[in-house]
Amino acid sequence: MSSWRPQTLRFRLVLAAAGSILVALVLFGVATVLLVGRELRSSLDSALRQRAQEVAELAISAPAVLNSPGALESPVSGREIAVEVIDAHGRILARSLTLGAGLLPEDRLAHAAIASGATGFETVDLGGRPFRVFAAPIALSGPAGGGAVLVASDTSDISHTTAHLGVLVVIAGAGAALLAALLAAALTRRGLRPLSRLAVGAGEIERTADVSARLPERAAADEISQLTGVLNRMLASLEAARAGERRFLADASHELRTPVTTLLGNVEFAARHGADPEVLEELQRDARRLARLVDDLLVLERSDAGESAAGEVDLREVVRGVVVAHAGEDGGRVAAVGANHVLVRGDERALVRAVENLVENALVHGRGRITISLARDDGFALVTVQDEGPGPDPADRDRLFERFWRGAGASSRPGSGLGLSIVSAIVDRHGGRVVVDGSAFTLELPAVERRTD
Repeated sequence: MSSWRPQTLRFRLVLAAAGSILVALVLFGVATVLLVGRELRSSLDSALRQRAQEVAELAISAPAVLNSPGALESPVSGREIAVEVIDAHGRILARSLTLGAGLLPEDRLAHAAIASGATGFETVDLGGRPFRVFAAPIALSGPAGGGAVLVASDTSDISHTTAHLGVLVVIAGAGAALLAALLAAALTRRGLRPLSRLAVGAGEIERTADVSARLPERAAADEISQLTGVLNRMLASLEAARAGERRFLADASHELRTPVTTLLGNVEFAARHGADPEVLEELQRDARRLARLVDDLLVLERSDAGESAAGEVDLREVVRGVVVAHAGEDGGRVAAVGANHVLVRGDERALVRAVENLVENALVHGRGRITISLARDDGFALVTVQDEGPGPDPADRDRLFERFWRGAGASSRPGSGLGLSIVSAIVDRHGGRVVVDGSAFTLELPAVERRTD
């Protein structure tokens, strides 16, 4: 019974289908009753007009026949039409036996026909029954000349017919609406069955927290299949994100274990044997390395979370700051060439970190002089860091930006393997990409126009 609660989709679909059909049937029924009633009244008016014309012609051609028994009785099968013939002074010259002792209303309708020579219809109440009355003038000839013919017929049967038809329409409409509701219920139950199975499957995944599971996809290319595909792709993204988190935590714990162990060992040694200058220097290096590693992890975490301080950044100042930072170190190997003003929108500190990491990567793995060039091409700012070495092995390029990947011979070189992955994360966050060509690493970032105001 819970599936038929008013808030359920199935209930709303059934209600909408049955309601739409019911409204359509009501409109159709009302239109049918009105049209049938109109057609019946129109048919009666035609019969009255024809009978009046016949009597008027008889009054002119053979007035003596008017008082013959049965002369004015209705020849129309199935409907009685009462007739009265009135002279120009309003006196009754002849009347049908249908009227009995009653009289048709000799009022405005008859007198209007006599006075103006025009025909007219009117609905009147005679003895508590509705009558349709038609008056037609008689030409100026014979005893009835200048008079009028009154014909009338009871319209109760028309009212009864339309009322009966209305009842039939209501009964048929209610039955059709009920049948439509049952049919809609069956169709919606069948149509929503895949959605119910989808909800059950999603609930099972929620219960087990197993994002590696997938919802069964149907062969039909309908909306349910599209929804299933979207949910499965979302599950795949969640699975990849969780796998990345587990890998990141495993790598981080592995990388942090060595510097923390070394730092603790040096601290214990210093505690036992006193503060030796070399031990203190080693402690400082370990502490800096650990701080750098933690800082790298924090940068990656912020990049994954999409945190940034957006604003216009002049890359010329970024490049200049990096060159100045290395001016007194590394034997003057770092220099800038062609540093033009190029603006991008983003986080200045993050962009400085990206360029610094490229320079440090070149210092560790490259050879000779390191140049930083800045240019603009086709709406993109290009920051290129290049040394004079051959660059990374082409076989390793697919792994260059993986977290904690350091390549062959890593044990003999400093670093945590996070530098290039940080560069990639920062550039991705700014809507750009990193292009590697030999020993040249180029940051491609969407450029913005310099404001002149």
